[in-house]
Amino acid sequence: MVKVTFIDHDGTQTTLEAAEGDSVMETAIANGIDGIVAECGGSMMCATCHCYVDDAWIERTGTRSESEDDMLDSAASEVKPTSRLSCQIRLGADLDGLVVHLPEEQI
Repeated sequence: MVKVTFIDHDGTQTTLEAAEGDSVMETAIANGIDGIVAECGGSMMCATCHCYVDDAWIERTGTRSESEDDMLDSAASEVKPTSRLSCQIRLGADLDGLVVHLPEEQI
């Protein structure tokens, strides 16, 4: 199992265990994290699973693809250098302890 900490825009922290291979979005939806909507179910057709990867983890999560970058153009909240679609971050042992911050709004 891999641990992921979600930090809501108000500072509330929730740490969850996830299966390796699951996405950050799948973990959030399965556990009722309010800050992730995921209208498209993870097919990279919306930007409602937008998150900000914590600075300490940005190198390990990789860079966003051109398609992901294009989709983030429709995000409801500000897009930052650490912005990612949580459906595009697959969890593995290398991301155990990952911290993501949630934007104030998704839609």
